[in-house]
Amino acid sequence: MKFAAIDVGSNAVRLLLSRVDTEGIEPIYEKVSVIRMPIRLGEDAFVHNNISQDKISRLVSTMMAFRHLMDAYEPIDYMACATSAMREADNSDEIISLIKEKSGIDLNVISGRKEAKIIYSNRIEKVIGHGNSTYLHIDVGGGSTELILFKGKEVFAYRSFNIGTIRILEGIVTKKDWNEMKKWVKDVTAEHNPDHAIGSGGNINKIFRMSGRKDGTLIKRGDIKYLNRYLKGFTLEQRITKLGLRPDRADVIVPASKIYASVMEWGDINAMHVPQLGLADGIIHVLYKKHKDNYV
Repeated sequence: MKFAAIDVGSNAVRLLLSRVDTEGIEPIYEKVSVIRMPIRLGEDAFVHNNISQDKISRLVSTMMAFRHLMDAYEPIDYMACATSAMREADNSDEIISLIKEKSGIDLNVISGRKEAKIIYSNRIEKVIGHGNSTYLHIDVGGGSTELILFKGKEVFAYRSFNIGTIRILEGIVTKKDWNEMKKWVKDVTAEHNPDHAIGSGGNINKIFRMSGRKDGTLIKRGDIKYLNRYLKGFTLEQRITKLGLRPDRADVIVPASKIYASVMEWGDINAMHVPQLGLADGIIHVLYKKHKDNYV
């Protein structure tokens, strides 16, 4: 079965083309292609509560291109979801209508709660092979951080906070916002005592690679804190020229590392799995379950 997922995030817009092999006992999910466009809708939405005509034009052009790629790939189904930036933009309805008119794509603006549920659909505990452990899943985006505390199929708590990398760069995350997330993390982790964290999002994937850890191993909280200090020792230009980071990654990776390290510290969690799964991957799982249930 072939599926497609579109994630219209606050920092970037992604298209994931995926294949699900159903021949074995458990389905196998294969990423065929991932296309990413760094449009940064959050720069407009979080400051002005409106998305500019320039970014609307780039977003519509991107969605039209994604439509052509999906037509060539021929998935049996797709889902397109928009998160924090589109949730806050006053002109999101206008943008959704324009995308539908120009590309035929139905874009759904989802709540933070729905975003967390879709991310959880990845069933990451099966990927990392430790279903009996308790985890705090941390997903950091440009506009929000989704936290999910779970063990196996049981979700103990989940919450979406308006603390994201672009919001921090724009200076619109307050001390009250940080304290609210800190209290929530301390409360739920004190009750359920997670064994490890699970990190998702493009920044933690890059942080993991920069740490030198091998795939399938854990990254330590100390590694993330060290990399945060190390990255802050370079200017933005130096992170691009000397460290080889993409311009759209070089700035957001610093606040992202701060969020991951802070949440782990508040929860007294020393190590994190980084399975490189996020919202788009969760959408594929949701689509597969929908079609599997229809076939049964």
